[in-house]
Amino acid sequence: MRKTLICAGASAVLTLAACGRTEPAADNSGAPQHTNSTLAASLDANDSLGALERVVEGAGLKTVLEGVGPYTVFAPTDAAFTAAGGAPGADERAQGASLVRAHIVPGAVTRADIAAALDRAAGGKVEMRTMDDGVLTFSREGQVIRVTAADGATALLTGTETAVSNGVIQPVDAVLVKAS
Repeated sequence: MRKTLICAGASAVLTLAACGRTEPAADNSGAPQHTNSTLAASLDANDSLGALERVVEGAGLKTVLEGVGPYTVFAPTDAAFTAAGGAPGADERAQGASLVRAHIVPGAVTRADIAAALDRAAGGKVEMRTMDDGVLTFSREGQVIRVTAADGATALLTGTETAVSNGVIQPVDAVLVKAS
């Protein structure tokens, strides 16, 4: 039953993402952002996502985020990494790769897609499987969308989402992997 719900929720969100939308949904501030760059280039250009960009580079995953995709990256901000005690260093390649995969889901998923899936979801929750085979659960608290990892780590979608040629970057206010 649980696998069915996970697949159904992810399928609903990903089906919405594949509907050919040309403009991304506005974030909480109402300022949509769309660019023809890649996920990797967009991370590099975003001043508040520098720590994640360095983790991606150190983990050897930059070429993946330059590739075809699409992927959605739930991107912890620099402040999120600071609050979590810092990002894995370049010498911690495996830990960095695991952290990055825990923040990526297949498909280009906008906030509007997630909100629409939540509107239709029984119980008000939607689950998506990450690239590390973990599960992210999405719920709504008023107008804010919360994402919770299987280990209990939680974050809120924050800032401006960015739709790029190979996916979407969704900034989050916390790291979705609890420190070990």
